[in-house]
Amino acid sequence: MEKGKKIMSIEQIEDKALQLSEGDRAKLAQKLLLSLEILSESEIAEDWLIEAQSRARELDADTVQPISAEEVRRKAQTLL
Repeated sequence: MEKGKKIMSIEQIEDKALQLSEGDRAKLAQKLLLSLEILSESEIAEDWLIEAQSRARELDADTVQPISAEEVRRKAQTLL
């Protein structure tokens, strides 16, 4: 640690993080989660395949309603 630099406690970091905008908190959360998992390309592809199959089953069973790409894009833009 550099002389004169103060290390923040977890509580201080959490307090500061919760003051961020929703979009910035989402970016921070993603970076933190990615720092915990180091997956290979094949593991990532397998995870996406499993997720896609799960979503397809939900659509086939009518347990969820599809959302158009345009609607997803619009909602994402409002978060930025």
